[in-house]
Amino acid sequence: FDPRIEPLKPQLENYWAGRALYQIEYAHEVSKAVDGQFDGHIEEAITFLVGTNSQEGVITKTAAQQVEVLLAPVSPAAKRYNVICAAHAHIDMNWMWRWDETVAITLDTFRTMLNLMQEYPDFKFSQSQASVYQIVEQYDPDMLAEIRQRVKQGRWEVTAATWVEADKNMPNGESAARHLLYTRRYLKKLLDLQDDDFRFDFEPDTFGHHSNIPEILADGGVKYYYHCRGDKGHNLHRWHAPSGRSIIVYREPSWYLGYIDPSLALYAPAFCQKYGLDTILKVYGVGDHGGGPTRRDVERLLDMAAWPVFPTIRFGTFGEYFNKVAQIADQLPLVEGELNFIFTGCYTSQSRIKRANRLSEASLHTAETFSALACLQGISYPAEKYAHAWKNTLFNQFHDIIPGSGVIDTREYALGLFQETMAIASSQKRRAFNALTGDTDQFQADPATKDPQAISEGAGVGFGVEE
Repeated sequence: FDPRIEPLKPQLENYWAGRALYQIEYAHEVSKAVDGQFDGHIEEAITFLVGTNSQEGVITKTAAQQVEVLLAPVSPAAKRYNVICAAHAHIDMNWMWRWDETVAITLDTFRTMLNLMQEYPDFKFSQSQASVYQIVEQYDPDMLAEIRQRVKQGRWEVTAATWVEADKNMPNGESAARHLLYTRRYLKKLLDLQDDDFRFDFEPDTFGHHSNIPEILADGGVKYYYHCRGDKGHNLHRWHAPSGRSIIVYREPSWYLGYIDPSLALYAPAFCQKYGLDTILKVYGVGDHGGGPTRRDVERLLDMAAWPVFPTIRFGTFGEYFNKVAQIADQLPLVEGELNFIFTGCYTSQSRIKRANRLSEASLHTAETFSALACLQGISYPAEKYAHAWKNTLFNQFHDIIPGSGVIDTREYALGLFQETMAIASSQKRRAFNALTGDTDQFQADPATKDPQAISEGAGVGFGVEE
């Protein structure tokens, strides 16, 4: 904002230079929000810093501390803005790697987060996707006990409303409902959660968002939607479905993963002024291949929280932030229609995976229908088998699987799950047919036309198919 600062920017990697320069720039943003009230103090600080740098050739600790003295009148206004820092690890399901690597990065990431919680008492962490918690249950149940403890303490936030962070355009409406159903059913039991704990649909990397998402989510008890891609409109708004049902949407203004640096504070005054808040949300943590926040991130946040001319910074959760947004819900702009879309090629590439998804959805619908009818004949409904098949299908709807943006190993694993799903659907449909037709004789052969020399007698369906 001031050309005199530009020659100083190469020193940003120097701690004290960065601390002074970022506080000056943040003070400028604060002053803009109050019609330039603090411009005089900012001018003094810049003049001093440029002068001392020209004399000494470097911005020293002493110079930076003097800048803070000159900017002291800005401090109360600066601290009125709050930054809730929500830690997250974006874990892609089999994107550029195999399933065994997805398991490894999940367990390694969670172990790191638990270690950081042990080391830093105020540190909090949030994690989406029911599928990653199933990984922990299957492959490291001892770790699951630690996660349960942190969830009860309020330091590990579960932001999973869906089985995976799924594509929102290609799966059908039944799949969208099953994501909500099986995630809630599974995690309530696994982590002792309540219905109100499933208020968020966290979809940072999803490539597009159809217009009926607010309807489906609202019916499933979800109130808040977080995303990053696919829309260039408001960062905060109420999203209305055609029916009128609505949810609150937060579109990430920067990016949904990454490191902590002081630039996180710079958009706070303008953002808060635009939406009538005093708080912004900062999502941080290494992602895609897992990882989450680093020790450096945590240390930087603790350090910046003590800077005198900077916002009030603290570790927090998505729930804490959305609770604040809910208080101004009536003031938020209204948005209707789809929030689409990017990467148009993902709707045509890797057609086998897309065909497998549609066959899975259709076959499960048919099989479940006949299984329900067969219950009238007294046979049990195979709910657990269908739940397993649906979870396979939902997993394959991850936003890098069904679009076809993964590697060969990703596709092979997805098609393997598809075959298992079809085996369940076909076998249970056959079981239902047997029950429904068991009391009829219309398919019995007429004894008068029976051929004792026929090879097919007792050979079974499909005999000779190889010929």
